[in-house]
Amino acid sequence: MKMTIRQKKVWIVVLGTLIVLLGIGVAVGLSKRGDILRRTMVKVQHKLKKEYHVDLHTARYGFDGLTTVVFEDMAIVPEQRDTLAQMQRLAVRIRILPLLWGQIKIGNLDVTKGRVSFVKGDSTSNYDFLFRKKDKDSVRIEQPSEKNFAEWTEKLAKQFFSLVPENLKVQDFEVSYSDTGSTQKIRVPEAIVSGGDFETSLFLNEHDAEWMLKGHVNSSRQKLRVEISAKEKGTELPFLRRKYGLKVSFDKLIFDLHPIKRQAKDLLSLEGEVESHNLLVNHRRLSSEDIVVPEIKLDGGFDISNDYIALSKGSSVSVEKFTVSPQAKYTRKPKRQVELSVHTGVFAAQDFFDAIPQGLFESLEGVEVSGNIAYDLDFAIELDNPDNIVFRSSIDDKDLKVIKWGKARVDSLKYPFVHSVYEDTTLVRNIVVGPQNPKFVPLQQIPYVLKTTVRNTEDPFFYRHNGFEEEAFKLSISTNLKERKFKRGASTISMQLVKNVFLNRKKTMDRKIEEILLVWLMEASKEVSKDRLFEIYLNIIEWGRNVYGIAEAAEYYFQKKPQELTLGESLFLSSIIPRPKTGLSSFDHTGHLKPWVQRHFNTYGHIMTKVGDLTNVEVPEYYGFYQVLLQPRWRPAAPAIVDTADTANQDVVEDHERAMREIEAEEATKKSILDKLFGKEK
Repeated sequence: MKMTIRQKKVWIVVLGTLIVLLGIGVAVGLSKRGDILRRTMVKVQHKLKKEYHVDLHTARYGFDGLTTVVFEDMAIVPEQRDTLAQMQRLAVRIRILPLLWGQIKIGNLDVTKGRVSFVKGDSTSNYDFLFRKKDKDSVRIEQPSEKNFAEWTEKLAKQFFSLVPENLKVQDFEVSYSDTGSTQKIRVPEAIVSGGDFETSLFLNEHDAEWMLKGHVNSSRQKLRVEISAKEKGTELPFLRRKYGLKVSFDKLIFDLHPIKRQAKDLLSLEGEVESHNLLVNHRRLSSEDIVVPEIKLDGGFDISNDYIALSKGSSVSVEKFTVSPQAKYTRKPKRQVELSVHTGVFAAQDFFDAIPQGLFESLEGVEVSGNIAYDLDFAIELDNPDNIVFRSSIDDKDLKVIKWGKARVDSLKYPFVHSVYEDTTLVRNIVVGPQNPKFVPLQQIPYVLKTTVRNTEDPFFYRHNGFEEEAFKLSISTNLKERKFKRGASTISMQLVKNVFLNRKKTMDRKIEEILLVWLMEASKEVSKDRLFEIYLNIIEWGRNVYGIAEAAEYYFQKKPQELTLGESLFLSSIIPRPKTGLSSFDHTGHLKPWVQRHFNTYGHIMTKVGDLTNVEVPEYYGFYQVLLQPRWRPAAPAIVDTADTANQDVVEDHERAMREIEAEEATKKSILDKLFGKEK
């Protein structure tokens, strides 16, 4: 419809009025903005002073143009601490369009001659206020409602990218860390971000090392790609070694964050990739050697809902030719639960061993295998009810063949060998495991009652499993989670043997994984028979202070040969395997066992009777508990009359009672595990 002249005049008047009003509003705003800035500055300074005991100083500040605020000679100084930050000039421009929608986003950021100095003293630092709890009357930081994961992630991303400028110019910027021993600093002579693209260099100290930093950032789309490269190979990251004893270096590290996608009303998708080349890590808790990963890539992301966080479908970890796509999920409601599953499909076994980083598992270095394998794991546990647990682990390794063993020569176990006994890292002595040693006892010469009591105590399904007992793993996980600490292991005889023979000097966090892999290879290869493994085990395990093997144990406690051991003596010896150095504490001054040891006799005597292991054995009353007699040489002195006022003696009694309660609790746990293993509890 054609607009009339009158209508055109009306629209001109309306638009003109709006423009005039907008101009008046801008003029008023510009005239008031200085006061607003001053009030805001006073408010910020007061908040920092009250809540964090930090002073914010600036010699001059004000507007430069329409939306740019400039600060000169700015400093952040915690009370009675060294200055944390100084900047000769800081200019910040706020973007107009987001501001109309109530969003504050930085457009340009210019920093000239900036210094950030973290100073750590003997007991204080100039940055400890960052970790200090606020005063009770301070304003509470807004948190996502009911720990809504999706809401929290979205807010965090918005807050981060709102502070990322489209354009950045930095000149002469430095970050340093100082403690009582040394000072290190990272220098940025110049850095420029233009239209989201950036490329600069970071220098350690003066020119000790250099890293090149380049990439692209798009704050509107919440997209970021960063690539960090070391100018020289093996350049170590600063601060970490002295502070944490951690050595880290890499040739190149790539981080690529894709835009966050909203898949549904309450479901976000966070995707990206992380890739590193020639990553090197060293820490005494991980390995005594440098751990080197030539190339590793993490591809995928997370699905984030109100009540759960899960690895997105198709997420993968690739090392060399080996790729695995795990599925993991943490659910908050209606029940707190953790789930993990791995289904590899069929892959070449050698690809897996080639992917193990050099220096991580020393015993497996040099292993050569043939054949294809497939692994499946399904795990789920309810955190507030750890007994509700799913644990299914299986591997199809029927085609696996070991062509060459690595540093752990499992094939050498078939023949006599020298076993080195260590206390931590100190060599105690060497033991020949074979007929050349007069104290070596072949398996067929070890009495049946000793073999069956040890097997029932330590690993009742030793001859039926392939190195691992699934039910024991489940009960170990649930027990440790309930106790909130490591209280119960799931070690089979095979696992104990591998630890003692091949890994006895290794005290790192990854030792258990190495132990599991080596046991799997040993059992899957069928290189060594079960009888030989059990024979080695009984001839090398510790049974007291500097007492190793069944021959020394029988002589030490009872002045007998192993063949002469009774059911009761065998039950006693099996009871001290978890605590070999406390064996003598089980006896009183008459040489008889103390009453609390009877729980072990009752538990395992009952179990062995139930499963028929004592059918052809003459079983004495109370399973021989009262017939066990320690040789006179090691009997403790008869106790003196205890003075109730003697606090020193009272402490000894309390220590004894505490040890007794721990042992009884352990026996109760063992009985629970065995009852479940034998199907008593459904």
